[in-house]
Amino acid sequence: MDELPGDLLYTVEHEWLRREDDGSVTIGITDHAQGALGDLVYVELPEVGQDVEEGGEMAVVESVKAASDVYAPIAGEIVEINEALADDPETINSDPYGEGWIVRMQPADAIDEEALMSPNDYQQFLDELDD
Repeated sequence: MDELPGDLLYTVEHEWLRREDDGSVTIGITDHAQGALGDLVYVELPEVGQDVEEGGEMAVVESVKAASDVYAPIAGEIVEINEALADDPETINSDPYGEGWIVRMQPADAIDEEALMSPNDYQQFLDELDD
């Protein structure tokens, strides 16, 4: 996947965020992250109703290579989890920005967009990692 979706914000930990019309935020891991992990075999999801702190662990993705924590890019309450990932974790590999989303959160506060990256900023960040 070469093109980053333009409607998302990104983190240095390779998570993405999409604002939804109802005020919630959908979160997943980027194509770069899933590619680095390899074929995913398991996803440990949080509980609906769980409060998470910004920067706190909210999920774990496991591949044949490694397990990796997924950190909450914002503070808030988990309002929905992608239950389909329990049976089909490799959806994250095949569609990280669509059906491979991990959680939906209700933000505790206004989202600090200055702390997140635009698609162009994230692409520049990835390019610098490759150097």
